[in-house]
Amino acid sequence: MRATSGQSVLVVQNTPDSGPGRVGSWLRESGLRLEVVRAYAGEPLPGRLGHRALVVLGGGFLPYEDDRAPWLPALRRLTGQALREAAPLLGICLGGQLLAHVAGGTVQGRHGEPEYGSTPVRLRSGAREDALFGGLPAVTPAIEHHVDAVIALPPGAVWLADSERCPYQAFRLGECAWGLQFHPEVAAGRIRGWDAELLRAHGLDRDRLYERARADDPASSAAWREFTRRFARVAARGRRYAAR
Repeated sequence: MRATSGQSVLVVQNTPDSGPGRVGSWLRESGLRLEVVRAYAGEPLPGRLGHRALVVLGGGFLPYEDDRAPWLPALRRLTGQALREAAPLLGICLGGQLLAHVAGGTVQGRHGEPEYGSTPVRLRSGAREDALFGGLPAVTPAIEHHVDAVIALPPGAVWLADSERCPYQAFRLGECAWGLQFHPEVAAGRIRGWDAELLRAHGLDRDRLYERARADDPASSAAWREFTRRFARVAARGRRYAAR
């Protein structure tokens, strides 16, 4: 199913270097129109979603650190509205953590071992019948870039994926709200722009991370493109999806 002209997705960008990337390209390929709000640059968030789906991208802060990101209260309100009204929602990294926080889960800064670069993401049994994850490979590489993590899922969440270092890589709330810890929007090439000194402080070499991600890219791109196209179909159906 291809979305029809005029169907929109509100994309919230929280840092200059965390744009929609290839997820944005795949959503456009599916016929959706993206409305990107660069919240980090002071662009205001709308008071209501209207008939739009919502995609919340990553950022280098916690979902309740309003002193570092003063637009977070407005973003939490939009996220809560999406949950109440069954609007399609995809939260990536910070976006997934924010979804968990708003719904009653727990997010902790600098928890566990950091994850950087291409990482095997493993589907759990709850993913089998999921509209986005069902039928994807049992293990698929995805790019990670986080030190913060969800440490308790919200009540009623369906646990969809994990990794060796981070249990909560993906979850779903209701029928059409998904939270991810990994970055389906990031292609291997972006790793070359990461802070080499910060990576060395974690015992990692940027060039090696890039080479591994490049080797994993065919499998990663195929899986996450299909995943994104499925989200586009959900977004095209909008609030009607929850009733089907």
